Amino acid sequence: MESFHQLAAKDTKKVIGLMSGTSVDGVDAALVEIRGHGLETQIELLAFHSHSFETEVRNRIFDLFQPETSRVDEICQMNFLIGEVFADAALAVMREAQLEAGEIDLIGSHGQTVYHLPPQPEAQYVPSTLQLGEPAVIAYRTGLPTIANFRVADVAAGGQGAPLVPYVDFLLFRQTDRTVALQNIGGISNVTLIPAGAAESDVLASDTGPGNMIIDSVMESLTHGKEKYDNAGKFAAQGRVCQSLLSEWLQHPFLSAHPPKTTGREAFGRQFADQTIQQAQNQNIGQADLVATVTAFTAETIFDYYQRFLFPHHSVDEIYISGGGTHNLTLMAHLKRLFQPIPLLPIDSIGFSSDAKEAIAFAVLANEAIHGNPTNLPQVTGASQPMVLGTFSPV
Repeated sequence: MESFHQLAAKDTKKVIGLMSGTSVDGVDAALVEIRGHGLETQIELLAFHSHSFETEVRNRIFDLFQPETSRVDEICQMNFLIGEVFADAALAVMREAQLEAGEIDLIGSHGQTVYHLPPQPEAQYVPSTLQLGEPAVIAYRTGLPTIANFRVADVAAGGQGAPLVPYVDFLLFRQTDRTVALQNIGGISNVTLIPAGAAESDVLASDTGPGNMIIDSVMESLTHGKEKYDNAGKFAAQGRVCQSLLSEWLQHPFLSAHPPKTTGREAFGRQFADQTIQQAQNQNIGQADLVATVTAFTAETIFDYYQRFLFPHHSVDEIYISGGGTHNLTLMAHLKRLFQPIPLLPIDSIGFSSDAKEAIAFAVLANEAIHGNPTNLPQVTGASQPMVLGTFSPV
């Protein structure tokens, strides 16, 4: 197996990117051919595979999100078990591409975030972030060198540890004559704004708030686990938005906080979802109306970020949407109404897979790491300096 130094000398590499987001739907594996690095980066998606978590494993991951009940022995075991699942996803995408390990160069793995404590003013904790999915397990199972733990170096340098995809967005989507926004709607929503003719230091990005997270959690609770999400937004489409609840939720302090900022389950997870259900029950609001309202809340928080922090300074020519939220037609209808006349386009319309985008990004970040290129954007994360991200697990 080639060393990381030898890999850096290769102009073209086949790299697997692995990603599991805050929705914990499963592990997305993208096999990408990458030519060059830095501003010369060019990619081609060779294969994509979405590898579901078994129900027991998914439930154990959700248990880790509860600090009052998490145990150190369970965290220790789950780090290795999640590593096994990530390795299975990598092996599955290799089979789909009909390639052997000897034909692949590298793996970049985001891991599964289980807790995130970004720097905040007057925080009474040590800023830190934890992604599970032991890279040594992935490297051993696949026989491929693996780079993981991309967020920790940015947090060590005083940054939020996220979002990290904006660097890749800049490499792949910058335009000389148009200002574009890349809006990802996963469990959490985040945006990258790339001004026309931008330099790397001009890129703006942030988490905007919840994506599918609250909708999914409410649906799972209301259906007693039978439905993990609102398929195509059909349930929300049957209800009416409760404006009083929506207005109350839009006072959430995260929304008015200035970037750099990140969020996750600590703010918009199961506890927030349970609170919305209790409020709806207290006000005799029906289930479909509740799902309609949390769906509208997701759309409004995205638009709110643009109004507060982007539109006062930039005229956006087009917005490209990616992530699981693109499949929620009710959510997309809300967004199109809010953002008109700015066109909202699925990123697939320009030949880039929406479902694979985040996994592709971590393949690119792994490629950048072996070339020693810093890939956090300090103006985005708040880090004190650019950092080379990722820890290396050889085979």
